[in-house]
Amino acid sequence: MIVGTRAALRRTLHRTYGSGRAPVLGWSTGSRRSQRLALCVLMAGLTASFVVSLVEYTWMPLTAYFVWLLLGMVLLRFRPLAALCVAALVFGLIAVALDGPPGPLRVSAMLGMLAGVVVILVQSRRQRSGLPAALGEAVLAELRDRLQAQATVPPLPAGWHSQSAMRAAHEAGYAGDFLVADLRGRGPGGAELEMVLVDVCGKGVDAGPDALQFAGALGGLIGALPPEPLMRAANAFLLRQPSDEALATAVHVLVDLESGDYGIHSAGHPPALRWDGESWSLDSARGTSLGIVDDPDLEATRGRLEPGEALMFYTDGVVESRSASLDDGIAWLRSVGAEAMRAGLAGAAGRIIAQVPRGDDDRAVLILARTGPRGGCGEGEGTASHGTDTKLEPFQITVR
Repeated sequence: MIVGTRAALRRTLHRTYGSGRAPVLGWSTGSRRSQRLALCVLMAGLTASFVVSLVEYTWMPLTAYFVWLLLGMVLLRFRPLAALCVAALVFGLIAVALDGPPGPLRVSAMLGMLAGVVVILVQSRRQRSGLPAALGEAVLAELRDRLQAQATVPPLPAGWHSQSAMRAAHEAGYAGDFLVADLRGRGPGGAELEMVLVDVCGKGVDAGPDALQFAGALGGLIGALPPEPLMRAANAFLLRQPSDEALATAVHVLVDLESGDYGIHSAGHPPALRWDGESWSLDSARGTSLGIVDDPDLEATRGRLEPGEALMFYTDGVVESRSASLDDGIAWLRSVGAEAMRAGLAGAAGRIIAQVPRGDDDRAVLILARTGPRGGCGEGEGTASHGTDTKLEPFQITVR
């Protein structure tokens, strides 16, 4: 995954800046060549500082060397950073020794520099990715941006509208809630939309790696298996994971966009809601969470969306709180959701999420509507709406 991200980043840099600046901007790829280049530049700066110190120590005292060490901590991997630190210690010791007889201030300066070098090296060694801090952040940001760029339900045919909204726990950039979607043809004039909304165990950044891994697995399964076998394959995937916390709830929906017929399979997920033009009612699909038992109970329901009707899917962070029961939370969502729909379909998911009290869990809402003249789901003169109003980020994956 990281290798692919680096390659894509390298190609982007080349296209954007051309080959002339590629050697400098190529540092972002983390290659050996770029690391050697960065080390040479920093060593040149450190050597220049050392020369100035030999000429006049007060112009370039020992503390000035920390500038190069801090830059090295940002730009270099552990081994080239260690070489830079050793050079800084040697140059510093020589500069202090040649400037005059040792005294308390000089000794304390050298001890302070030694302590700083140890802290820098320990911090660099603790980088689990093996990348310098800035490069590790660049790779993660590129990965996040790629996922966000995919964070849309495919454009839907006229008469259908989808939207989603999400907030990560503690406003983090990564969350354990994600959506996988697939829009495919079903013969002449027909199309099917398949979506899976998932909530993995954990919240915020802690759940991010598990969500990313599971999203990749589901992205390969969706469209290749019927709904129930897909959910069972997802369950088997989680059971194979070494962690005891590889658990998730999920809700799967498959909609025939020509007739409006749909089927919902739930695996421990909060019940879906159906809008009839006036109020939200509970869907009866229930089931066992994924990753717990070999043969989970997966109940399914079937129905048909008529023009003006909609389905809402959400994660438990929307309806669960320490001060109220799950039933109370669902009743609250039905009430708030009805107000949001009466105010207009566009932006309804965002208005619902905005009213969810801030908590320590990820929150996501997905609405799929069949637009038409009936109450609450009309789009102007009944025109079609495509895409999403608010993206479910960062872990929403679309398979096209």
